[in-house]
Amino acid sequence: MKNGERVEEFTAGYYGLCAAAGMLSAGATHLAITPLDVLKVNMQVNPVKYKGIMSGFSTLCREEGACGLWKGWSSKLLGYGVQGGCKFGLYEYFKNIYGDLLAADRRSNKGLVFFLSSASAQIFADVALCPFEAVKVRVQTDSSFAKGLSSGFPKLYANEGFYGFYKGLLPLWGRNLPFSMIMFTTFEHSVEVMHRKIIKRKREDCSRAQQLTVTCLAGYAAGAVGTVISNPADNIVSSLYNKKAATIMQAVKNIGVRNLFTRSLPVRIAIVGPVVTLQWFLYDSIKLFNGLPTSGGLRRHSILKDAELVTP
Repeated sequence: MKNGERVEEFTAGYYGLCAAAGMLSAGATHLAITPLDVLKVNMQVNPVKYKGIMSGFSTLCREEGACGLWKGWSSKLLGYGVQGGCKFGLYEYFKNIYGDLLAADRRSNKGLVFFLSSASAQIFADVALCPFEAVKVRVQTDSSFAKGLSSGFPKLYANEGFYGFYKGLLPLWGRNLPFSMIMFTTFEHSVEVMHRKIIKRKREDCSRAQQLTVTCLAGYAAGAVGTVISNPADNIVSSLYNKKAATIMQAVKNIGVRNLFTRSLPVRIAIVGPVVTLQWFLYDSIKLFNGLPTSGGLRRHSILKDAELVTP
């Protein structure tokens, strides 16, 4: 394509497009699985009452009706939309920065680049998400607290002040930083392995359908692995937000080490695997639609610029 017909990589417009694509993909997918998220949070907070997926849904529908399954939907849409925009947009930005600094030949230190890029992006993404998450968890587990964001934000601030929005930030980082680092790194390596070992073709030699198939398979693998790693911190976050514990150590003691890893894990796998897959699918579809390559690998700014200079 000629210049001006599509967004050029490593420009402000490119990072803005990645952020917008991340916002749309994350917000839409998290909104779609709100009922599963409502069940997951209630299983974490009240495991005696909500013992399994089917029985848990039955209890929720019986006590709160079908509408109860959609509690916190606005926090899911807006909160995770903002988080997704920061996470994907900043990941692309940091990957370019760290790639130039640490992986000059695009082969060495790639894993370190993926780890650092995802961690850096997730730090900012969770700062943006935390207030929405604080309101969401309370709305989903306490029907008397508020009906949604519009009433939940002022009530939380009146009850707990600014600290109430961010008291779960450390465990949120504890949950999402390992998940993000494992998820992005697993995705990147899965894409590389599939192109090199299975398809045996470079990405640019594959059709759009083949590229998106690789994206979906790598996305599911990334989501499944990341879920297991992040499950203990996810249980701690729910316990703190619902005042089942005052500190992280108290939450660990109350829940128990074994339950930290197993409580709500099946429903989280049911949620996160398909969600991450769909996020990557939507994200890369938007990039392809705008004339950009699908995700995966290090494409350094300096190398692309040098290629432009020698192109006749």
